[in-house]
Amino acid sequence: MVVGAAIAAAFAVTGCAPAGVDNASDYGAQPAANAVDVAATPTPGAEAEGDEAAAADAPELSDDETTGELNATKVKRMGETVQNEDGFVLYRFDDDKVKPEVVSNCNDDCAKVWPPAVVNKGEKPKLQGVDAALVGTVTREDGTLQLTIDKWPVYTYIGDKKAGQWKGQNVGQKWFVVTPEGKKNLTCLPAPSKAVAPPADGDEGDDSSGDAGGDSAGSDYSY
Repeated sequence: MVVGAAIAAAFAVTGCAPAGVDNASDYGAQPAANAVDVAATPTPGAEAEGDEAAAADAPELSDDETTGELNATKVKRMGETVQNEDGFVLYRFDDDKVKPEVVSNCNDDCAKVWPPAVVNKGEKPKLQGVDAALVGTVTREDGTLQLTIDKWPVYTYIGDKKAGQWKGQNVGQKWFVVTPEGKKNLTCLPAPSKAVAPPADGDEGDDSSGDAGGDSAGSDYSY
C-alpha cells in the first residue's frame, strides 16, 4: 500500500498533459497505470485481398493531401510517437478493424476531424524509425489508400495546432497516439475528452474549432 502511494505521488509530481498545456490539472490529465496495449495485437502481413484491385480506382491526390514521411519521434511526457513530414502526431482508432480484414471506420465528418494519412497508388512514405515490414495500406470507403502500421489505420487530428502536440490522446476513450510498432501509447493518459467539431463545408479548420475537451454546442464528437 505504501509502495502504491509512492508511485502515485511520483506520477502526480511529474504531471501528464499534452504539448502546449502547461498545467496538467487544467487538462484533467491522469497518468496511465502502464503502457501495455490492451487490444489484441494483429500479426503483420500483406494488404487485405482485393486491396490492389481497389487501389487501381483510387483518386489521385496532391502532395499536400498525402503523407510523405513516417518518423518515429519522442516527445515530452508522451514518449514514443509517429509523426508525419510536418511533425504532426499520428493516432489509431479503437473502432477500426484489423481482423479478419483491415477496415477504417472513420469516414465523413469523422474523417474531417481525424484526417487519414493517405498515399497515392505506388507511393511509399519515407520511414525513419518505423519498420517497413509493419507499414501497409488499406482502401478506404472513398477509394483512397490509407497508411497502416501493424495493420492499424493511422490519422492526424485537427485539434493539434502545432507539430508535436497530442491533444487527441484518449478522445472519446477510442483515440490514442500510435507507437512505431502500431501499439497504443498509454504512457500518458489524459482524462477522456470530446473531439473538436467538424469544420464547416469549405472550412479547412482554424483555431476557432477549439481544443480537445472543449464543449461543441453540446454535441459529442467522439465518434
